[in-house]
Amino acid sequence: MGPHPAVAAIRLAVRRVLHDVLTDLTDLTDLTRLPGTPADGSPRPAAGNPPLVLVACSGGADSMALASALAFEAPKLGIRAGGITVDHGLQAGSDLRAAEVVTRMTALRLDPVESVAVRVGRDGGPEAAARDARYAALDEAADRLGAAAVLLGHTRDDQAETVLLGLARGSGIRSLSGMAEVSGGPGRTHRYRRPFLQIDRQTARKACMVQSLPVWDDPHNIDPAYTRSRLRHEGLPALEKALGKGVVEALARTAQLSRDDADALDAWAADAEAGVRDEDGRLECAKLYALPPAVRRRVLRRAVVAAGSPAGSLFARHIEEVDRLITGWRGQGAINLPGRVEAQRQGGRLVIRQG
Repeated sequence: MGPHPAVAAIRLAVRRVLHDVLTDLTDLTDLTRLPGTPADGSPRPAAGNPPLVLVACSGGADSMALASALAFEAPKLGIRAGGITVDHGLQAGSDLRAAEVVTRMTALRLDPVESVAVRVGRDGGPEAAARDARYAALDEAADRLGAAAVLLGHTRDDQAETVLLGLARGSGIRSLSGMAEVSGGPGRTHRYRRPFLQIDRQTARKACMVQSLPVWDDPHNIDPAYTRSRLRHEGLPALEKALGKGVVEALARTAQLSRDDADALDAWAADAEAGVRDEDGRLECAKLYALPPAVRRRVLRRAVVAAGSPAGSLFARHIEEVDRLITGWRGQGAINLPGRVEAQRQGGRLVIRQG
């Protein structure tokens, strides 16, 4: 008899991602085919040099389910499986909680396993500051340990919440695209993997229950002081009551469709940017005006970020103001942007620089 359907679902999701990690590594490292290669032709890492995949584990049901699936699937593919838990220091006894998570991951035979303490700042609000500190810690650990990938336990429910938060901000189609299955930063664009974006939160919790895995429910997840918590416990249930079941699935589909569109527009903007610059590299206003608005605004955003404006602090309203220098020129002055960046129209050119 096979595993419980919930356990089978999480293992399949992780198996697919691990295959993707190995496939990506074939483009970057010298891999050899070993005896016993799976019938589907997936590569195995060279003997003596197995890649490391980490799971970011808070001890909650989603990440514990993910840790258990990684521990089960990784050895079959010749992959080392490890775990990282981040102690945000936001609750009394958080260090003890992190130590418990380390013990649980060790019991799953993950190795290496670490707890990393961080100091959470205040920029962008408590949720954003905690997220920034967490990803910085995960990046540092992945770099230090030489990890090929870090798995994150975001579920389909998390994706639906992210789409609604983007919709509320009015930030455009990129915000509606939610979280990517694969993401990262400069030089590590494929670091973070989210195997559970097509799996609901209930399935992950059920997988923990049938495997007798202890889980920790973070009190912040039910604290109405946090926007995502209010959305989870009040907003989404109200939508489902008004619109019927299936809202979460529909929002997750919206995320994928929006991501496809946003990716296509971003690629168009990247190609168009070279054609709207003069020989000195300055943006020509007439050529920008001729572009479709969605493409033009992306070109402007790319230019503003390149000039030093933090992408996370740059909102649609900022780009709209810069866009008016192109489409609604009345001799207005410079536009001040986050990161001390300034945009100004001079002699038919758009000058964007850090002050």
